[in-house]
Formats: sequence, structure tokens, C-alpha cells
Amino acid sequence: MVGLAIVSVLMNRLLLQPFIRKRTDLFGLLIVTFAFGLIVQNVLQAIFGPNFQSYVYSPSSSVNALGMIFTVNQLIIVVLAVVAMLLVHVLLRYTKLGKAMRAMADDAALARACGIKVGRITDLAWLISGALAGLAGFVLVLNTATFSPATGQGFLLVIVAATILGGVGRPYGAMLGALVVGLVTELSATVLPPEDKSVSAFVILVVVLLRSRAGGRSICSVGRCPGRCRFSSPASPARSWRSWSV
Repeated sequence: MVGLAIVSVLMNRLLLQPFIRKRTDLFGLLIVTFAFGLIVQNVLQAIFGPNFQSYVYSPSSSVNALGMIFTVNQLIIVVLAVVAMLLVHVLLRYTKLGKAMRAMADDAALARACGIKVGRITDLAWLISGALAGLAGFVLVLNTATFSPATGQGFLLVIVAATILGGVGRPYGAMLGALVVGLVTELSATVLPPEDKSVSAFVILVVVLLRSRAGGRSICSVGRCPGRCRFSSPASPARSWRSWSV
């Protein structure tokens, strides 16, 4: 987790910041990150080969809960997910760092003018996101015994669908979007072949994009979401933001 967090910060500074300084739009940055992901994937494939790698661990026992059967590893994954969501919530709602992140998400220029150190907050945000990505990798290890350099590619569509559904730049919306997409994807396996269940995520993505073009909003619209990004009152935005300086 620590190593991936550091790599995440370096990726932002060395790869994304030059494009941001050139005022590249969000779609352009998305293409850059996809391209970087493909480069990393092919480098790993050249080093370790295209074959699946496996590891051996002792099988965990099963637990009956709420009429369902879970393995101990699956319960650990659920607990880690809940704890991670709670920690992110506490960070965003009750710490100066979280408030500064939310201010920057709303208006980075105004946040900088109010004394928030935008560069430092950006680095910390990437550090946290890299650590969370490392935690996701650990969860994946708990849930599977084989992997390859292309393993993460299968999650790309689901992640994009959850992000678009919840609203870009809205962490609470991303949490809710991930929950909705995950439930729909798994439940669709009752009517679709298991290998095709990710199609439901694609359907959600298309529907949300069509709805947004028709003037709709994500499930985490500003003004209705507990994690909304507009915090300052119209009368005195600067005064309310100054207390968030980090």
C-alpha cells in the first residue's frame, strides 16, 4: 500500500500535472491515464510473461450469516470495505484536509486564493487514493488465487460505470454508485451467464450518459447528497473557506 501510494503521487506529478498545466480537459486526462495503464500492463507482461500466476493459501472456513454462506475471507473483505468507507467519510467531513479537498473539488482557483495550499493537498489526495488502490489489490488477493498482468482490466468498465453513476468528483456518490453497480452486476448473473454479468454495468453506463445528455443528473446531485461539494454560502464564500486553510 505504501509503495503504491508513493507511485500514485509520482504519477500525478510527472505524468498528469504537465497536461493539467496545459489545461487539458477531463476527457483528455482520462485518455492519458488509460494509456499509462496499458503501458504498465504491457511492461509487467514483458517482465513476468502473459501466463497466470498463482499462490497457495489454506482454505478458510464458512460462516452462516443472515441466511447466506460466507467464507472468512469474504467477511474480511466486507469489514475492510466498511472501515475504508467510514474512514473516508470521517476524513472528508471532519478534518481540515478533507474540507480542503472538498473546497478544491468545488473551485480550485478560489481555494488557492483563500490560502489553501493546492499543491500539497493534491499530493495528499493522490497519496490517499494510491493507498486505497493498494488496499483494493489486497482485497483482490483475498478473493482469488490466480492473477495476471491483465487481471485489473476486467474491473475497468465496472469502475467507470460506478463513477459516472455516482458523479465525477463526488466521493459519496462514487460509494453509492459502486454499491448499486455491484448489486446489479451480481444479481444479473441470475438471468445472464456469469461471464456476461459485466454487461449490466455497461447498460448502466449507457443509461446514465443518455440521461445526463437529456439534462438529468447523477444519483448524487449537488444539493441532495450528504457529500455535496458546495459548502460556502453565496454571501461570503471566502470567509467560510479561509477557516479550511491547511
